[in-house]
Amino acid sequence: MALHSFHLKADWPGLRNDVGEIEAGNLKTKISIPPEMDGPGIGTNPDEMLLGAAATCYIITLAAMMERSKLEKESLTMESEGIVDVTGGVITYKEIIHRPVIVLKSDASKKDRELAMRLAKKAETSCMISRAVAGNVDISLEPVIK
Repeated sequence: MALHSFHLKADWPGLRNDVGEIEAGNLKTKISIPPEMDGPGIGTNPDEMLLGAAATCYIITLAAMMERSKLEKESLTMESEGIVDVTGGVITYKEIIHRPVIVLKSDASKKDRELAMRLAKKAETSCMISRAVAGNVDISLEPVIK
């Protein structure tokens, strides 16, 4: 078994609505509570970071699967949305929606388009972050193959 450790340093000098900092490898940023939750909205926040982790894991996994399948593309882009429920003072991360757009080469066959759709779906269940939040946060896909 090969284990890898990732490390993060955090500094939070103030109270709830103050600003802190985090540093983890190449990630170094200010953090605070988002304005949607009555915070100052400086830097990033846990909601954006969970969305970012899920989105980057998914798109990298999808690109790797496409490469292994020798499925050539013109482009691979994506927009992702995180839906958070703030009801009665309880904050719950409900859902992440990935909307990948895969643009295949102009000579792509119907078989290539079907493979792209299968890989788009498989990447979500193969991604480490998707597996980590499974059962707690719904992750759905709205892929577009062109």
